[in-house]
Amino acid sequence: MTTSIRLPVELDARLEKLASKTGRSKTFYIKQAIEEHITDLEDFYLAERRMRANDPAENATLDEMLTRHGVAR
Repeated sequence: MTTSIRLPVELDARLEKLASKTGRSKTFYIKQAIEEHITDLEDFYLAERRMRANDPAENATLDEMLTRHGVAR
């Protein structure tokens, strides 16, 4: 699958320099960066959705949770 992106000039220059120095393609590094960070982004947005769906009235302080579950501090 082909995807097109526009990079800021400075970022493209850095990517070009890295590719040139290592003999790898810019595509290789773009793909590697996406693969390394996509899971973190997915986790972040999942957590954000769950946080927004949470009822603030059900929130409790640490002390309240310890008391509720019979844990001595």
